[in-house]
Amino acid sequence: MYTTDMYEGVLAETVTMTGANGETINAYMARPLGEGKFPAMVLAHHMPGWDEWYREATYKFAHHGYVTISPNLYFRAGHGTPEDVAAKVRADGGVSDDQAVGDLEGALKHLRELDYINGKVGIFGTCSGGRHAYLAACRAKGFDAIVDCWGGNVVMAPEKLTAKMPVSPLDHTRDLPCPILGLFGEEDSSPTPDQVKIHEAELKKQGKNYEFHMYPNAGHGFFYYHRPNYRQEQAVDGWQKVFTFLEKHLA
Repeated sequence: MYTTDMYEGVLAETVTMTGANGETINAYMARPLGEGKFPAMVLAHHMPGWDEWYREATYKFAHHGYVTISPNLYFRAGHGTPEDVAAKVRADGGVSDDQAVGDLEGALKHLRELDYINGKVGIFGTCSGGRHAYLAACRAKGFDAIVDCWGGNVVMAPEKLTAKMPVSPLDHTRDLPCPILGLFGEEDSSPTPDQVKIHEAELKKQGKNYEFHMYPNAGHGFFYYHRPNYRQEQAVDGWQKVFTFLEKHLA
């Protein structure tokens, strides 16, 4: 809880970290300054790339008291504007699930080596990042909470599977070790409301701790203030739910 007599400070910078297969990649990291140990977050960026919105989100989490790192999952595709790099990755069929999980697990390990975290680490992702966050939470041991915002292709039909995406993330649900918050829009086409229901049913079947919210009059990416799909009321409520959930499970 913020009061006007508090000291506040945030350090934010680009860093390097060890990702999948022991490779060095870059990441954006922000952490609150001050006394005490802090909970931590890994942010899995979306298909538009490792862009300004994700740097702002990284800073936002730090401002709310979380040591936060957002690895560049597209590092190996080369460098340029986020849009150009993302277009190259998209044309190549995206990054492989194994590589994305490896990079996010590397970010988790990077955080756990810091002496100023409280031992709790969550993961957050939107769009394809929501899917990658779900995979990482299920496959990489050590996450304490996950926030999946409209993660597409968590529920995948067999004909949608590829060499880079060989298994539907839904099939890993039995291995999910932590609570999950899901935020979705009724007007989204990936995931559709029916796919969200399938996901919810599987979480329930496996006895997982989950909290799903489906927003009316919202579609894909309703947090993105710089795009036409932004929905102010739903986004404000969604961010409140994110931080309430994380405080409950990580603080």
